[in-house]
Amino acid sequence: MHAGLAFVAAGYLLGSVPFGLLLARRIAGVDVRRTGSGNIGATNVSRAAGRRLGILTLLLDAAKGGLPVAAASAVLGAPGDPGPWAAATGVAAFLGHVFPVWLRFRGGKGVATAFGVFLALAPLGALAALAAFALAFAATRVVSVGSLAGAAAGTLTVAVTRGGKSPVTWAAAAMCVLVVVRHRTNLARLARGEERPGGERGR
Repeated sequence: MHAGLAFVAAGYLLGSVPFGLLLARRIAGVDVRRTGSGNIGATNVSRAAGRRLGILTLLLDAAKGGLPVAAASAVLGAPGDPGPWAAATGVAAFLGHVFPVWLRFRGGKGVATAFGVFLALAPLGALAALAAFALAFAATRVVSVGSLAGAAAGTLTVAVTRGGKSPVTWAAAAMCVLVVVRHRTNLARLARGEERPGGERGR
């Protein structure tokens, strides 16, 4: 198998590990899929099993996006250019979280994992995403608004700094589109004025 394909496969499998579900079940005895929003991400874990496990889930979900990308970039990339295989590995890790093979392809919304991918592929994009999330959340107190703002800002920053033809830009755009799609119920609630502060993040 080509080394690049091996990294892509490994990225997907690592991304598929449902850290939130495992932590909540083993430490708190809670199945987050049957509690709150039913999501396996950090916010639902925080609600169902405590803030500490929620923070740990957030960090692990980001790490499973960033680590395989960093490894692929180190092996197959060039200085200052992570390369197409690293970008593909990042998308694979992201898809693993959103569509995990271990959970019959029913995963989270991918925001934390996408942030980890951004951090490894395009740190400026990650910084822009974090800043946009913080500002949007501070203004609205609605996590879904912050998440969507962060995804958009990170992608725009990558497009500006990397150019429209870069594999990194295409990877960022693909993740942004899917983050928006995964937030479609949040968008519907926002349109109806029903999305509550601190609402479902589903990372």
